[in-house]
Formats: sequence, C-alpha cells, structure tokens
Amino acid sequence: MVAMRMLDRKLVRDLMRLWAQGIAVALVMACGVMTIIIAVGAWRSLEETRSAFYDRYRFASVFASATRAPRTLKARIENIPGVAAAELRTVHFTLLDVEGMKEPATGIAISLPDFGEPEANRVYIRKGRLPEPARTDEVAVSETFANAHGLEPGNRFHALLNGRKRELTITGIVLSPEYIYAIGPGDMVPDPRRFGVLYMPGKVLEGIFDMEGAFNDVAITTLRNANTERIIEQLDDILKPYGGTGAYDREDQMSHAFLDSELTSLRAMAMIIPPIFLFISAFLVNMILSRLIALEREQIGLLKAVGYSNLDVGWHYAKLVIVISVVGLAIGSLFGTWLGRGLTELYAKFYSFPFLIFRQTFDLYLIAGGITVASALAGAAKAIWTTVSLPPAVAMRPPAPTRYRSIFLAHLQEVRIFSQLTVMALRHLIRWPVRSALTTLGTALSVALLITALFSYDSIDFMIDAIFFRADRQDATLTFNNEQGPSALQNVESLPGVLKAEGFRTTPVMLRNGHYERRAAITALPDDPDLSRILDLDLNPVPPVPVGLLLSERVADLLHVRVGDMLEVELQEKDDRVVELPVTGVIQSYIGLAVFMSLEALNRVMMDGDRISGARILVDGNRLDDLYAEIKATPELGAISLQDVSRKLFRSTVEENITIMTTLYVALAVIITFGVIYNSARIQLSERARELASLRVFGFTRTEVSGVLLTELGIIVFVAQPLGWVLGYGFSWSVVQGFESDIFRIPLIVSPETFAVSSLVVLGAAVISALIVRRRVDRLDLVRVLKTRE
Repeated sequence: MVAMRMLDRKLVRDLMRLWAQGIAVALVMACGVMTIIIAVGAWRSLEETRSAFYDRYRFASVFASATRAPRTLKARIENIPGVAAAELRTVHFTLLDVEGMKEPATGIAISLPDFGEPEANRVYIRKGRLPEPARTDEVAVSETFANAHGLEPGNRFHALLNGRKRELTITGIVLSPEYIYAIGPGDMVPDPRRFGVLYMPGKVLEGIFDMEGAFNDVAITTLRNANTERIIEQLDDILKPYGGTGAYDREDQMSHAFLDSELTSLRAMAMIIPPIFLFISAFLVNMILSRLIALEREQIGLLKAVGYSNLDVGWHYAKLVIVISVVGLAIGSLFGTWLGRGLTELYAKFYSFPFLIFRQTFDLYLIAGGITVASALAGAAKAIWTTVSLPPAVAMRPPAPTRYRSIFLAHLQEVRIFSQLTVMALRHLIRWPVRSALTTLGTALSVALLITALFSYDSIDFMIDAIFFRADRQDATLTFNNEQGPSALQNVESLPGVLKAEGFRTTPVMLRNGHYERRAAITALPDDPDLSRILDLDLNPVPPVPVGLLLSERVADLLHVRVGDMLEVELQEKDDRVVELPVTGVIQSYIGLAVFMSLEALNRVMMDGDRISGARILVDGNRLDDLYAEIKATPELGAISLQDVSRKLFRSTVEENITIMTTLYVALAVIITFGVIYNSARIQLSERARELASLRVFGFTRTEVSGVLLTELGIIVFVAQPLGWVLGYGFSWSVVQGFESDIFRIPLIVSPETFAVSSLVVLGAAVISALIVRRRVDRLDLVRVLKTRE
C-alpha cells in the first residue's frame, strides 16, 4: 500500500508537469466521445421516438391508390395473408386560400372514419377535437400548417374542393405518422406555410368528391414478419380493375424515406468520425508516454532495483493514460450530451413528432468510455511494454546517443542549398520517419475534416444552379386535378400575367430489366421545351427523343441498363399494360428517379389521345396578385408549386443544417490541429532542449534557435496540406455516396476556395500552437538543460 501510494504521488506530479499536453490529448479524445454521443444519442432518440409514434398510432406498412374502388373490397383486402387491418380512404389534393397569404397554398384532404379511430395512420390531437360527421364545414389541420399561419381551433379558411370554394372551420390541430416530414407537390423541402394536411369526416369527403360507397386510397397495417412483397402483389391484383396505380411499402413512403435517410446519415457519422479522433489520440498518447519513459529511464531502473515489479511500473504508466482518458471522457460526455440534446431538438423542428423521447442511456457512455480508454491504452502499449521489458541495469544507464546518417543531407550541406540550422531540422524529421509521418497524417486529417464540411456549400450551390436555373426555369408549376385535353393549356395561357406556358404529362410506371425493377414516374415534355429542360451528364440541355426513354444516371444504375437496351414499362394507370421501350439516353438529375420522354410519344403509348397533367408557366412579376386570385378560383387546379419560393426555402433549410455541421467540424479540426501540433512541438522541445540551448550558447539568437523547431513544424504542416486535400476529397466522396438515395443526390463539387479555406484554418491553428511553444523556447533555462546525464 505504501509503495502504491508513492507511485500515485509520482503520478500526480507527472500529471501536473504534463498538464498542457494532457489537456490537448484529452480534448482530442473528447471530440471522439462527443461525436459518438451526438450521433448515436440523436439516432437512438429519433429512432425510439419514431418507433413509439409509429406503434401507438398504427403507421401503415403498405399503401395503394386507385381511381375509384368499391368499399366492398375491404373484406378481400383484409383477407390477404399477413394483413392486420386496412383503412379505406378518400384522398384528394386541393388549393387553399388562407387569410393574409396572397399566393395559394396546396392541401391534401384525407378522410377519417365517421365513428371510431382509423385502423391505420391514426392522428394525434394536439388541440381541440376531430370534426363531427354531420358537419360539412369542419376540418382538422396538421400542426405545422397551423403554426405557420397562427391558426387555432375556431379559425376559418377557404379550400377549393372539387371545383367549389368552401369555408372550413378548424376544430382541431393534429399530427400523423404519415406526415412527420410533410412535403408538398413539387417541393424539395417541407414548406408548412404552403402545404397543409386536412382531415375531414369520410361521409363529407365522399359527398364532395362523388365517392359514395367508394375509396381511392388504402393504408394497410401488417402482422409481424409479414411478406409485404406478396401483400403488394395481391393488393395490386385486387385494385387493378379500378385504376390501381401500384401498391408500395413503407420504405417508399415519402415521409418515412426522408426520416430514414436522416437516421442512416447519423449512423454513418458515428462510424466514420470517432475513429479519426481515437486514432489521433492513441498516436498522441504514444508520443507523450514514449518521451516520458525516455526521460525517466533512471527512475524506472531505480524503482525496479528497489523491488517494484514490472506490473507495478507498467500499471503506473497505464494509470497516467487512463486519467487522461477519463478527463477526455468527462469533457466529451458533458458537451456530447448538451449538443446531442440540441441536435435532437433541432430535428424535432423539421420532423413533426407529438412527443420527443431523448435518452442517453448508461450503456452509451460505457461504450464511449470503453472505446476511448481501449484506444488510448492501445496507443500506449508499446511504450508501456518498453518499461516492463527494460532491465534495471540497462535503464539506469543513459541511452545511446542518436546516430544520424544521411548521404542526401550531407550533399545538401556541401552544395549549401540549406543552412545548417535547416539541415538540423530536416535531419530530425528523417531520423524519426514514422513519427513524422503520423504527425503529418494527423494534421492532414484536420484539413480533410474541414473540406468534408465546407464542400457542402459548393455542392448545394451547384445543385441549386442545375435544378432551378438550368433545368426547371419556370416561375410556377400548375397541376390539374385530372388530366386535361390540349385546350387546358390555352386556358392556362389566358390566366392573368402568364407570359408562357408549357404542358407536361406524368404517369406512374414500373420499369423492369430482367429481375431488376423500380417504381418511377415518366415525365413527358414537348418536343422543344424551354421552361423545363432535360440535362445530359454534362448539364447541357437535350430535347426528348421521338421514341424511347431518357433515364437519369441513378435509374440506369439501379436497372443495370445502357443506351440501346430495351426496358419493360408497366403502365400502372392503364391496367398494368406492359410495353417495351428502348433506352435512348442517360441524363443528369439530382431529384428523384427521373425518367423522360416526348409528350407525343407518351400519348401514343398511353393510347388515350392528347392529354396533359399540368403546365409550367412564366409569369409577369407585376401581375402575381391577379394570377394568385384567379388560380384560387380555378376548379381544375389541384396544386401549385412556386419555383422561387421553393428555391429560397431549399437554400435556407439546407444552409441552416450545413452551418451547424460546419461550425462543429471547424471546432473539431482546430482541436485536432492544436492537439497534434502542440504535442509534437512539446515533444521535440523536450528531446532537443539541450541541442537548442547549446545553439544559444554558441551565439545564435532566440529567433534562429526557435527557427529550428518551427522549421520542422512548418515542413510537417506544409506536407500535410496536399495529403489533407486528397483525404478531404475522399471523405467528401464518401459523404456523397452515403447520402445518395432515390429521393435526392448531392453532386461532388469541391472548389479551390474550399481547399484554400480549409488549409488556412489549419495553418492558423498551427501558428497559434507553434507560438505557444516558441515562448517556451525563448525561456529555456540554459544552465539546467545543459547539465549532462552521467
């Protein structure tokens, strides 16, 4: 016990002497712990919140639509093996007119059972009550829409339902698992001001849309481990005679898909970022401990000579590592919990949950602590083994002087390319190549982290330019309630302020190439489109071809097809009739699964005459108010998306998220740089204090002497820049691949400015670290450091 107390006192003295280096290492460890807790904690919280909401409010597992199907099909649907319950609904898009809002909003009206709760997709009542079955003017609205307009139960607004403008009274504010992430038609991110979900009694909506005894939408809950593919096949067979457009499972439901993508990115963050910090912290621990043991060789030999065992000495240095790890764990846990809670609350702003389950369970901290301590001990293992294996007699002798041999450096001195002081710096770097390489790698990782954060700005700017200025250049997109003939385009052109209009047609299809298949929608454009254009892989506009399909790169990859291959196209609005069409080109699209063809060609394939689903329009900005007023009174229109509003909302939403992540990454990169550069400089100063003091005695100035040390650091930081650029580009590519989905894709764009800014931030942090060490060089005690060990 006395012996252990003596070693513990020595441990305290070592910690006090190495406090600055220990804190630097602990901060790097804290970053690893923090990212684990943030990512895993936020992921667990969102996952648990989502699961609880889904389970309590019976979120459906299978969805399907039809034109008009009789309610007598309910028994057949529920008899499908694996189906637990089926909710037959009436669902229609509608235009909304809200007081204080000039532009029209889009809503989706969904029926509720007249009595009892829905068997799938139940609603959570935040305020008020659900509308009564006997009242035709009552409605419950989604919370996001109500909050965006300051609506409360008792307030009124107008909706264009089946060609008739009706005044509706809000009875309740609700949320639904079906619209946790509510995106309106044509939008890329949620716009709660312009898109709302309306819930009305089933009998009321059936009467408004002439759907008595019928339904056009079904949501199905399934039994555990049910075969959803088989359920979808049988459901399609049942709905096919009634205009069924193809059933799909939860994975393809828009709200769920977006939320699932976010959870996937959080899991990826927890797997990619923490290992970087744990690797660097292990390296730093190894540097510090190796130097400490080198300085304490005599003490180690003396301890062993007086009876301390190898285990006692090894455990003494292991405790030093553990204490530093615990400090890092405490800092990381504190800030990780705080930031994790903030991140979870931030997600709650974007995703509409009625409650938020935030749990940081003990096992998360235990896992983070275990990984952190284990990585630190792994880094210290070699140094600790050195203490255990060192015989007392050898330990008490001074180490052999370092021998420097380099033909290359000798030649440099002969031709006088570098000064002697510079050669000294280069000689030390080459003498310890592994340590120099690892220090360079640690600094490069700081640059890489910054590039990974900052490239998002470049990619989003490029994406916005491609989508909103090169491809879709219209001011607004109007979608009809039902497909219309060519005369509808003339009616659109006659609307006030419309300068130009282009019709388009969309139809849902199933694309197949052998056993590969994908659900998508074909968008048909006129032969020479101007407002909405198709872009090739080089982002040059190309016209739709007279025959065949133009597939986005994502669709072509998923279906494993190339130009010239034939695709089976199942027309889901035409009784699943199958036609074969050639792939005539591969194009670029960052949103959805884009499939294009000529409007004339699609009309031929559909065999129902010339039809259009909507129109894209160019508008005189001075007549927007007149246009909006006319649209609100046009019964044929079901939805409107405004390009300028969508672009601004998309940019603001994405930039808010990017700013938060960029701030975090910059802080992490600075901490890495400080930890690596500061510890490296302190180790070099400890190793070369006698050498630098000798230079002072020989007459060299403080600036010249510190220049030896700073030259080494400068070379390391300089070499780290191109390596960091390469690693950063690779990390950015990994992020792009991780975010790639059927919903959207991010282009990999890294501008020269991003490389430059990342390097400047790291250089700034390196300069600050070097200046701190420079002060120590200036304050060297020449008498003390020149004492020779005998």
